[in-house]
Amino acid sequence: MSELRLETYQNQTAFVPGSALEGIASWQVDQPPRSAEVRLIWYTQGKGTRDVKTVSVQRFDNPQPTDSQIFQFTLPGQPYSFSGKLISLVWALELVLEPGNLAQRLEITIGPGGKEVELPTEASKNGVTPFPGPGSRGFGQWWRRRFPSMPR
Repeated sequence: MSELRLETYQNQTAFVPGSALEGIASWQVDQPPRSAEVRLIWYTQGKGTRDVKTVSVQRFDNPQPTDSQIFQFTLPGQPYSFSGKLISLVWALELVLEPGNLAQRLEITIGPGGKEVELPTEASKNGVTPFPGPGSRGFGQWWRRRFPSMPR
């Protein structure tokens, strides 16, 4: 039997960029894992190719079959969590144990005010440019217009 759990301090799942994220990873498995780590990742979902990026990893030394470990990350300033008609960017924490490819994922939100950015679904009458999507032509230009104060 395998049980993996990821919890953040006060069960918080919404964060502002640059803030601290603290939590506890716990597991109960039959054999001592060879490795145990919590990863801070983001990934895209929706139409097109799925992008995945591991931003930071916290490894735990000498993991035991039944164990609990505290983890902490300083969250990056970007990219923000966002949802659009065709694509979304989702942040998550992953607890990963090897061998056995055991994993537990907890989705989080990183954005202004701890909120996901809602992207326009069509060109608005107010002159909002539709979102071109990461990796496409015009994405950098769109991002700088939409979020001028973000570091480049």
